[in-house]
Amino acid sequence: MRPSEIPLIPLAAIIALASCGERPMEQKSTTKTTALQSTWPDDSLIRPLEHKHFKHLKQLTFGGDNAEAYWSFGGDMLTFQVTNMAWGDTCDQIRIFDPFHDDLRQGPPRSLSIARGRNTCSYFLPGDSLVLFASTSADGAQCPPVPERKPGGKYVWPIYATYDIYVSDLKGQVRRKLTDVAGYDAEATVSPKGDRIVFTSMRDGDLDLYTMNIDGSDVKRITNTLGYDGGAFFSPDGTQLVWRASRPSSEVEVKEYKDLLAEGLVQPTQMELFVANADGSDARQITHLGQANWAPYWHPGGRKILFASNHKTDRGFPFTLYLVDLDGNALEQVTESDMFDAFPVFSPDGRYLVFSSNRHGSTPHETDLFLAEWQDLPDSALEEATDR
Repeated sequence: MRPSEIPLIPLAAIIALASCGERPMEQKSTTKTTALQSTWPDDSLIRPLEHKHFKHLKQLTFGGDNAEAYWSFGGDMLTFQVTNMAWGDTCDQIRIFDPFHDDLRQGPPRSLSIARGRNTCSYFLPGDSLVLFASTSADGAQCPPVPERKPGGKYVWPIYATYDIYVSDLKGQVRRKLTDVAGYDAEATVSPKGDRIVFTSMRDGDLDLYTMNIDGSDVKRITNTLGYDGGAFFSPDGTQLVWRASRPSSEVEVKEYKDLLAEGLVQPTQMELFVANADGSDARQITHLGQANWAPYWHPGGRKILFASNHKTDRGFPFTLYLVDLDGNALEQVTESDMFDAFPVFSPDGRYLVFSSNRHGSTPHETDLFLAEWQDLPDSALEEATDR
């Protein structure tokens, strides 16, 4: 799932809670970065606190709603989803580009979702010649309707039953369909080992996590607790998963969750992060912050999680990036957003971070992709970095 689909921020500003990718750790990046070193723009986009982790920062897209950018295994391409009227994308479409050399101000990058419909959660398969993503295109080329807010202003997401997971080549030709059962199938990501895919499905009546082989065989359900389990990512060594989940507990919460689900809707305003083994065993909650904690991604060291949260505010925004240990301790703020920072994803070599943000938009609530050169400065060096 995707942008324009999250709590209490003006709808166009808010990029859907669904994050779906994982960075392969076992392959070295082949990206040529020498050309990039002389093309980093003015680093005025970096806010004071962000100097601890952002050595440089570059804007990649300029207009529309851009989100969920995920790296190729080789580290030289990004696939992402976008709604941009200037490119003819009236609802979420999948495109790919080279973040180090392509200038998207000169025109749109290559489209993979040429069958149209609404599309989300794209991710490269090993070898970087194929990309998987979820699409409603089997139900037609039209964009499915976006639900209205519920009485009382409660924010809801559509869980389109027509979403299935497809594999496309880089010319947009569908090579195979990985899911073909009734109900929502989306939010798929690939293990860095290249052997398994994790995804969210409603095939058994609730929104749970499943894994399958790269070819779609051997489907296994790995969560079974009532609530929305989604946006799962494999750890760098492929042995663990991190994801976001809602856990309705009271009778009122359970009834509301089930009633919405029966309408093909979910309310994503109360979510926490969970970690488990890759087979779903030893699942444990690692955040207890309240409100929406989501878009988790593994820090290259495999011992921390980078994620987006609005837990510090009562009004639903801003969303800010944080780091947290796997035991839920050592919470650290990474960005200083006044509206929206989310979908953080590290490059295969851990050197770069791509994320989505409202900063520096040319129109209100524009959401663009940004590329940061990552660093882990000690706290003692932050003041010096800020003064530079």
